[in-house]
Amino acid sequence: MAFLRLGSKPESFHREGHSWICTSGLPSDITINIGEISFHLHKFPLLSRSGLLEKLIEECSSVDGSSLSLRLNDIPGGAKAFEIISKFCYGVKIELTAQNVVSIRCAAEYLRMTDDYGHGNLIMQTETFLNEVLSSWADSIRALEACEEVMQYAEELHIVSRCIDSLAIKACADPSLFGWPLAGNDTKQSPENTSLWNGISTATKTQPTGEDWWYEDVSFLSLPLYRRLILATESRGMKPESIAASVVHYARKYLPLMNRQSSFNDASNVKGNNIANPSEADQRSLLEEIVELLPNKKGVTSSKFLIRLLRTAMVLHASPSCRENLEKRVGAQLDQVLLVDLLIPNMSYSETLYDIDCVQRILDHFMLVEQAAAMATPPCIVEEGHLTNGSDSLTPMTMVANLIDGFLAEVAPDVNFKLPKFESLAATIPDYARPLDDGLYHAIDVYLKAHPWITDLEREQLCRLMNCQKLSLEASTHAAQNERLPLRVIVQVLFFEQLRLRTSISGWFFVSDNLENSQNHSRNFGLLKNHGSNPMDSEQHHATGGEDDVKQRVSELEKDCMSMKEELQKLVKTKRSWRDFTRRLGFNKKSHSCCPKGSKHSNLRAPQSPVNRQQNGENIEVN
Repeated sequence: MAFLRLGSKPESFHREGHSWICTSGLPSDITINIGEISFHLHKFPLLSRSGLLEKLIEECSSVDGSSLSLRLNDIPGGAKAFEIISKFCYGVKIELTAQNVVSIRCAAEYLRMTDDYGHGNLIMQTETFLNEVLSSWADSIRALEACEEVMQYAEELHIVSRCIDSLAIKACADPSLFGWPLAGNDTKQSPENTSLWNGISTATKTQPTGEDWWYEDVSFLSLPLYRRLILATESRGMKPESIAASVVHYARKYLPLMNRQSSFNDASNVKGNNIANPSEADQRSLLEEIVELLPNKKGVTSSKFLIRLLRTAMVLHASPSCRENLEKRVGAQLDQVLLVDLLIPNMSYSETLYDIDCVQRILDHFMLVEQAAAMATPPCIVEEGHLTNGSDSLTPMTMVANLIDGFLAEVAPDVNFKLPKFESLAATIPDYARPLDDGLYHAIDVYLKAHPWITDLEREQLCRLMNCQKLSLEASTHAAQNERLPLRVIVQVLFFEQLRLRTSISGWFFVSDNLENSQNHSRNFGLLKNHGSNPMDSEQHHATGGEDDVKQRVSELEKDCMSMKEELQKLVKTKRSWRDFTRRLGFNKKSHSCCPKGSKHSNLRAPQSPVNRQQNGENIEVN
């Protein structure tokens, strides 16, 4: 730490109670009162160095030369600063440090201790030393903290702005060029951090690590000074990631609620944080300032921290604009949010356990951001193969769709969760964002299980949110046996499973025919070239073998069809007659795929329902 020693005379001041007395051998002829402290001094040393004291002494001097009494309650730094100044006027040894130079500089300006009252007066001495202090990171921090005591005078002398500019320059540059950070603002050195050189004890420097070396040092500043420092570093081009990390560090230190995971009743603070808990009003003001300091760039502040900040804002009853700002920030990067963080406890008068309305607003903002980004993107032609493989623009939407489906499944057991809110959340996600509707089906199933009293019409309305065609095999199997689902939904699931089965059969036949044709062609060509045998015999042989493979596959699929039919027959027996149900799906007609043994042709025809004739009504024939 930098210091400057002035004066050469030995100590001649001593204190008696609330009085400082100069033991120079001459009786005191002036008393300076500052608060409860009195200084019994002599006129000449003071008026020879201070323009203000010279003026006051001339105005108050009496003809008989009796002792004067002056009161200087407005002097910056108070009695502590005037003690050092009075010693300077007497030539007694004093020491200027980073902690006291600011108050002494302001007091010297107040007393008008210019070079007009002696060369090398206190204003010039403190200014020279202050420039040396500002060359060091640690001393600049100490000087800026000292400005708190004399803020008005320090602002007028531009000492605060000089300290902030000095720190901003050093924070944006290599710290090794300007001296090392304070390492927790602790000036005491441990024994292991000291070394001896020629019998002289020197403190070893702790190497800063990473870009966060300055976060802890500046966290000791008050909020107004910290805010000005962050704005200064931002104007000098510091990366938004570093600014956001520093703000997060500051918030965790002074907002106790930020350090709690999920329970707001836990009164534990950050480990090693000895700062007393501020009042609720101070925390609310601090939180609103921190929200304004966070960079607006997407992704520089973690979604986890933003949601914790939002929770804290709800507890502290922050302003609506502050909460709206946080909701928009979370919504802009909703694709980075984890499900456990999105479960925000309800702080309002709503009956639900979690804040559904807040999640809805966050999701709405995400959709607005995505729509604006889509409109700003110039239209381009994308090949079908690239689209099916997934593009970057669809990835955030798909991630949010999975997140919301998981959120719905988590909050669905809440008996106070109303159906319109469930439908609103689920319907906000567009259909193309869900490659599969398994997550939405799971949420609907949980909701139906937790709300058995809803009407059949409401069940129908709820199940319209999912697309039965986009259920996986496991989900379809579960849905086909789910008694909580309406019968219409079960029928749709079975119908699309049958459609999927027929499509698979046709695909297998198509691949089998192409494979057989290519194999026959290559083998016939090889026989003609090498052996000169009759190609017709070889073709008949391989055709017979291929036909046997196809028949075996058809036989296996027939068994699957029969098992599905039996399950379906058991399912609808209690709800509707089998005749009406099979007539609707076309099971009353004998499937032509089940050919008698020995036939050479197998015809697979789709059921003649109106839906099937529209979607996949063509007949598939395999010879």
